[in-house]
Amino acid sequence: MSKVENKRAIKGGEFLIRETQAHEIFIPEEFNDEQKMIRQQCKDFLEKEVFNKLDEIDSMKDPKLMPSLLDKAGELGLLGTSVPTEYGGFGMDFNTTMLVAEVIGGGHSLAVALSAHTGIGTLPIVYYGNEAQKKKYLPKLATGEWKAAYCLTEPDSGSDANSGKTKATPSSDGKHYLISGQKMWITNGGFADVFIVFAKIENDKNLSAFIVEKTFGGITMNEEEHKMGIKGSSTRQIFFNDCKVPVENLLSDRENGFKIAVNILNVGRIKLGVAAIGGCKRTISLATNYAKERKQFGTSISNFGAIKHKIAEMVSKVFACESACYRAGQNIDDAYNGLVANGTDPAKAKLKSLEDFAIECAILKVHGSEVLDFVVDEGVQIYGGMGYSAEGPMDRAYRDARINRIFEGTNEINRMLTIDMLVKRAMKGTIDLMTPAMAVQKELLEIPDFGSTEEEGIFIREKKVLANLKKAGLMVAGAAVQKFMMKLSDEQEVLMNLADILIECYVAESTLLRVEKLIQTQGEQAASIQKEIALIYLHYAVEKASSAAKHSIAAFAEGDELRLMLLGLKRFTKIDSYNLKEARRKVANYVIEKGEYPF
Repeated sequence: MSKVENKRAIKGGEFLIRETQAHEIFIPEEFNDEQKMIRQQCKDFLEKEVFNKLDEIDSMKDPKLMPSLLDKAGELGLLGTSVPTEYGGFGMDFNTTMLVAEVIGGGHSLAVALSAHTGIGTLPIVYYGNEAQKKKYLPKLATGEWKAAYCLTEPDSGSDANSGKTKATPSSDGKHYLISGQKMWITNGGFADVFIVFAKIENDKNLSAFIVEKTFGGITMNEEEHKMGIKGSSTRQIFFNDCKVPVENLLSDRENGFKIAVNILNVGRIKLGVAAIGGCKRTISLATNYAKERKQFGTSISNFGAIKHKIAEMVSKVFACESACYRAGQNIDDAYNGLVANGTDPAKAKLKSLEDFAIECAILKVHGSEVLDFVVDEGVQIYGGMGYSAEGPMDRAYRDARINRIFEGTNEINRMLTIDMLVKRAMKGTIDLMTPAMAVQKELLEIPDFGSTEEEGIFIREKKVLANLKKAGLMVAGAAVQKFMMKLSDEQEVLMNLADILIECYVAESTLLRVEKLIQTQGEQAASIQKEIALIYLHYAVEKASSAAKHSIAAFAEGDELRLMLLGLKRFTKIDSYNLKEARRKVANYVIEKGEYPF
């Protein structure tokens, strides 16, 4: 992978108060030949083994089909991407595992099964297992000989995971734990050999985690759940009835289970965000080709402005999300490499680097899942009546996409977590939000500078717009903290609006920086379409962030404070007019000519 220059590694969440330069980020165009080969291998696997079996997979008539597909993925090495080489895996860097997740993300139910196995099913052992546990389980998980599942959710314990009622009682001889309880919505539950199970030992306040083999006994399960989408993904309720688990299968320390769950979810969130991009790209390619083939009023519907508008909007949002995903992925890799260079144990370094960028992980989970929902909805619309028919591909794409706003913590929870984590880091002094927030408050009382910039460079005006958008976020967040203090967590509507501002700042900046780096390396002419995409997305981001900020301000400010903040918001969300219609047509024409998502 191309080495990214960075004088001082950026901290997670620091993007709001620190300007990032284009040379400091990684962009997808920098993937090396080996990574491109891995990407093509994943595409070939889907074409050969999955896309021609989608109906068969969804029917679940053959319970051995999905496990057999995972076996084939294991033969290709796709199940061992994150497993260290000493345990039979490939020990890939984080951004390469992201690339695998992206491509496989277009594989519908297979993508869910594979990500559950490689992520939440395997990573708890990679990160928290002792040496004996790693040697016993990881080689078989890396090849797919054993399949994995993750048992956290219970009927009365979803977002509030630590409230689970499953119990682990020490046996009288002290050699086992007897686990009893009910888990639900367990992906891969029907065929898993190994379960990561969360339970409270006796009357502990916090969960503990256990590695449970199916052969331990005391495990029963309901029939497969009938779901709206991802129908081919095995989803079961699982019952543990005095399941006898050896004490050596306690994962990490007693009562460390909740921390394990939270940290593993950081991986799941960013991987879900990038997997959504894979689904988006496939949908765009299918919809674009259908638009070229479908004729109405004597011409292909791809010639109509309304269709071009849709294609360009789909592409610009996907390009933007992709830019942000791999930027964050490289940040995580850089943080990991820095920690290891300073003597940190590799497993602990992985966890610490992911924890450092937990804000970005939550941002990308929300953004990726909502971009996918937007794209599949527009895909249905482009297909028209065939989009609503089960005979066409959009039916499955539309239904399968919906779960992603619930997986890995609902988008509402992730929005609130984003702000909660940012505020806590500010209170701990990890990130200095106070100084820039006070500077913005002071700027509100000063006469605005309406002078035009004479600086030369790429995106000078656009970067000014972005800097002001961040000021809008600091202004609203600072005022909300002052207003609500310790009760801010009760103001969920305000928190979600603040999160939307933060999300758009991060994604819009990532897009501008990606295109700036492309222009620097390839020239403006070669990156002309990408430049239009960056401008399209920036205008969208300003509009969305402005609306979110306005709703937040109106929720707690009144009188002179309300008027002052609205004036400040108007100043901080000012952007020059641009012919977005023509920009979209340029983007759409390029995509239509290529007949697929081309970036």
